[in-house]
Amino acid sequence: MSTLTGQDHIAAAFAAADKRAALMPYLMGGFPDLDTSRAIGDACIDAGADLLELGVPFSDPLADGPVIQAAGTAALKAGATTDGVLRVCEALAPRAPIVLMTYVNIVLARGFERFAREAADAGAAGLIVPDVPLEESVELRAACDAVGIALVPLVAPTTPDRRLELIGAQARGFVYTVSVTGTTGERSAGGGNDAAAILTRVKAHTDVPVALGFGIATPEHARAAADAGADGVIVGSRLVREAAEADRPAQAVGKLVGELAAGLT
Repeated sequence: MSTLTGQDHIAAAFAAADKRAALMPYLMGGFPDLDTSRAIGDACIDAGADLLELGVPFSDPLADGPVIQAAGTAALKAGATTDGVLRVCEALAPRAPIVLMTYVNIVLARGFERFAREAADAGAAGLIVPDVPLEESVELRAACDAVGIALVPLVAPTTPDRRLELIGAQARGFVYTVSVTGTTGERSAGGGNDAAAILTRVKAHTDVPVALGFGIATPEHARAAADAGADGVIVGSRLVREAAEADRPAQAVGKLVGELAAGLT
């Protein structure tokens, strides 16, 4: 049996990425339905994704913009559950590291230890919970550490250096660096105009890779993020919008991911 932890799998994926930065597409679990979300994940990996961020739909997703909010609402209406998304994770995990993204109420409904154990059993390599601040993350991080899952922290352009130091010291897997203030969504400037500044600040305070997300939608945005110093590039809303609008979601999203991967080559 493998003794590698989720953090090991994430580190290996960043190290092995044959691009200017590792590519991490986001997909909403259960959108437009569970089987199609799994097919979208497979298509992303086939097209060059190095890791996947898999969303667990929640009724009050405070960090997400309208596109991902709408997808989560549709997934819940279609019957998606946490267990169902964990089955999607289990199907995709042998092919690439899967980082689950959810909110603390979903985790609390099961308890930190049970949620972490079930995520690990499903093959998850990491967990992102944006509404758990550093000061309240000790118990959840311990539960994740106990089962080998990386609890990935988020930082923003407004995060002061002292707080970056504290977060960076506790980071597992990678640091999710929010490129702009606000929620997820496509923006004309991609990762924002000050991406290099925030990336430089974050990298000064951590030894794990630093990935940039929020607002990245095109191959040009992805390349600019890599040029600014991102070790990884996270793309969400553009891909979720494509899944919502396309007649064949998996094929359409896979095509976009291929274009993003080419932009990072």
